[in-house]
Amino acid sequence: MSKFVEDVRRAVACGDLHQRFRPHDVRQACPGWADYTYGVFLPKHRRGNPGGYAEYFVQTPDGSYSLIH
Repeated sequence: MSKFVEDVRRAVACGDLHQRFRPHDVRQACPGWADYTYGVFLPKHRRGNPGGYAEYFVQTPDGSYSLIH
């Protein structure tokens, strides 16, 4: 599993990040990653992504994301 995903999971577990989040929320809760990471990683690894990448997130109808447990 990606270190980025581990950071997101940790932030959700300790309450620094809500169950549903947007890239900006992750940037605040998990600082230190390259700026583009926050906007690219979530959709790239969402359920049903067209590239067939590992699925860590589900995108909700309002555009926010949540972790796949």
